[in-house]
Amino acid sequence: MADPKGFLTHDRELPARRPVDVRISDWREVYQDFPQDKLTKQAARCMDCGIPFCHNGCPLGNLIPEWNDLVHRTDWREAVERLHATNNFPEFTGRLCPAPCEAACVLGINADPVTIKRVEVEIIDRAFAEGWVTPQPPAVRTGKKVAVVGSGPAGLAAAQQLTRAGHDVVVFERADRIGGLLRYGIPEFKMEKRHINRRLDQMRAEGTEFRTGVNVGVDVTAAGLREQFDAVVLSGGATQWRDLPVPGRELKGVYQAMEYLPLSNKVQEGDSERSPVSAEGKHVVVIGGGDTGADCIGTAIRQGARSVTQLEIMPQPPATRPGHQPWPTYPMLFKMESAHEELADGGGARVYAVSTTEFAGDADGNVRALRLVEVEGPQNGFKPIPGTEREIPAELVTLSMGFLGPEKGALLQDLAAVAGDGFYDARGNVSRDKTYMSKVDGVFVAGDMGRGQSLIVWAIAEGRAAASGVDRYLSGETELPYPILPTARPLV
Repeated sequence: MADPKGFLTHDRELPARRPVDVRISDWREVYQDFPQDKLTKQAARCMDCGIPFCHNGCPLGNLIPEWNDLVHRTDWREAVERLHATNNFPEFTGRLCPAPCEAACVLGINADPVTIKRVEVEIIDRAFAEGWVTPQPPAVRTGKKVAVVGSGPAGLAAAQQLTRAGHDVVVFERADRIGGLLRYGIPEFKMEKRHINRRLDQMRAEGTEFRTGVNVGVDVTAAGLREQFDAVVLSGGATQWRDLPVPGRELKGVYQAMEYLPLSNKVQEGDSERSPVSAEGKHVVVIGGGDTGADCIGTAIRQGARSVTQLEIMPQPPATRPGHQPWPTYPMLFKMESAHEELADGGGARVYAVSTTEFAGDADGNVRALRLVEVEGPQNGFKPIPGTEREIPAELVTLSMGFLGPEKGALLQDLAAVAGDGFYDARGNVSRDKTYMSKVDGVFVAGDMGRGQSLIVWAIAEGRAAASGVDRYLSGETELPYPILPTARPLV
């Protein structure tokens, strides 16, 4: 145990965010540095529970009490070894995961939980700074070839595990850069892309090959892929976005979040000086109250929006854990992310329990306003409340309402034809067995494409688990860890 009295003598503390007026003028990450003495105190708050529920809260099974103790003792080198034992990319999860581990922390029953995410990200950032993160190429090559389709966290995790097992791995990505949503869905202020680039350098040195600009199913057929490779891992994500079919949806200026965000990220990559879809000088409305909506808020503010309003059909969540979401479940709470703080500072609003009824346009076919109505809670089917209709200005609207499953394009259509009945599950995701293999022999599924829209930790966990299934399929046995069943833990 790091410090038997640590949780009694130290309060929870996180690094301060840079001042709003400073950070919205650039695209760098929002948090300031966190001194080592403060971090070791935070690690000391871990109680090293007899039953560490944080393990159960984390789909990766991260060894959280172990590396908290190591950080408290400033044994950073061993801490990163324990961190990497279960997680290929802690620099991603430490920045992007909503931390179900912290929701399951035993200390959180009657106090503030341990700052697990902050300890995690400080460990890996120090490891990179010290040069401890080095390539781990396999000692022996198997001669087996594996194709990984999609380069998000699930695909990258599967690729790294399989490369280290000795297989020849090729990752196919239809975009012009590797990273999937990590690259083009996550804004720079939330995670600078240098974190992806340095990890990709490690993977290339280990032997993983990356091919960008390849739309699998079109540029190379499913049959061709199966002929060229001994196994295939599908990790293309749940990229079929949810739309809003109301009058005026066709107006110019109404975009899906994943049409809007990548363009801004391309500016940060140096592809252009200004996004072709910019919020500069416009009244912006973000429909959807989740993380993607927050990303749109922060992006619009940095682009110089005249005003920003966020709409959410659900009621405002409570600030503290409600009785029907008891510990150690993951509670739905009111959050003040950095983008929300920027929104409030600029006079913007987060409006709850409202539904969009229509987009109003001008004579040139551009959206100029959004009409909405207040609604009753979900228990009443979001029934409109008469007399609450109103109109707000909207010259740029982003739809951030989640995803419905994988795109049913040529790749999945061809594989479904081979598989016959049962290729998709009841939710429209690609079905798979306990080894993560689909109904098509040698074709495996990892991440959101098989699970549905979920968390980055689930994507990495499933990538690792699918790699275990592939390795066993190719070699008859495997030393790769974490053959997690798709339904082993509840979706959070």
